[in-house]
Amino acid sequence: MLGDYSSATEFFLLGFPGSQEIRRILFATFFLLYAVTVMGNAVIIITLCVDKHLQSPMYFFLGHLCVLEILITCTAVPFMLWGLLLPSTQIMSLTACAAQLYLYLSLGTSELALMGVMAVDRYVAVCNPLRYNIIMNSSTCIWVIIVSWVLGFLSEIWPVYATFQLTFCKSSVLDHFYCDRGQLLKVSCEDTLFTEFILFLMAVFIIIGSLIPTIVSYTYIISTILKIPSASGRRKSFSTCASHFTYVVIGYGSCLFLYAAEYNRVVSLLVLVVTPFLNPFIFTLRNDKFIQAFGDGMKRCYQLLKN
Repeated sequence: MLGDYSSATEFFLLGFPGSQEIRRILFATFFLLYAVTVMGNAVIIITLCVDKHLQSPMYFFLGHLCVLEILITCTAVPFMLWGLLLPSTQIMSLTACAAQLYLYLSLGTSELALMGVMAVDRYVAVCNPLRYNIIMNSSTCIWVIIVSWVLGFLSEIWPVYATFQLTFCKSSVLDHFYCDRGQLLKVSCEDTLFTEFILFLMAVFIIIGSLIPTIVSYTYIISTILKIPSASGRRKSFSTCASHFTYVVIGYGSCLFLYAAEYNRVVSLLVLVVTPFLNPFIFTLRNDKFIQAFGDGMKRCYQLLKN
């Protein structure tokens, strides 16, 4: 740190500009998306836990993905909603800012790792179906989940620590709706070029590290599917990974836009609000097995309430 400057101890987040009427419309929209996101992902988690027919590795990974989606959304969206109602309250201490940034980055990294794991799971299911239960046994699934979570939280310790070793003396105002690292670097009065370069390299390593197994897995999956002689067989095989493939395109597309757009609010909303909102629909609408399990669960709940 530079001793000649006093660093900000709290930040004021500008959030979304506009009149009070526009803020109320944004609040209603984002609150609806947030509520559906939390409830939708929670319903998936509960259904996966109570239905014995949904105990395969694919659904095990999906459950953890839903947990991550809920947690990622909850790191920033509630504070954003509160700020839309009461703009003057968008003040965050340095400690709270560091905690929010760390949780957001850690959970995001864990999610990227899990997406790579799910791609490999789909590769084994399509390309090695006879050995699927042997390769993706319960012990393997538990270990890869633990590694995904631990990797996310360990890998972001230094980046967040390095960010908050800077002195923030240019301004205490962040032009965003959450504690964004790009905005923190902008208000630092130190030369952040080297720090930004290292952080960029680490981010690229994390993204590419999870993208490589995804690309390799889907290359083999597509190659295997194209070799299936019947059209119905090809459709059935692709349907087992279509939901994950759709989520991969949206997820990695959001990450790339996030860096290309220099931490734009709209792109941040895509990561924090839109993608988690779409998750329950992507993984369940065309999943007959889950729909049946959910319907059976609702029937049991109705019978319990009726009695």
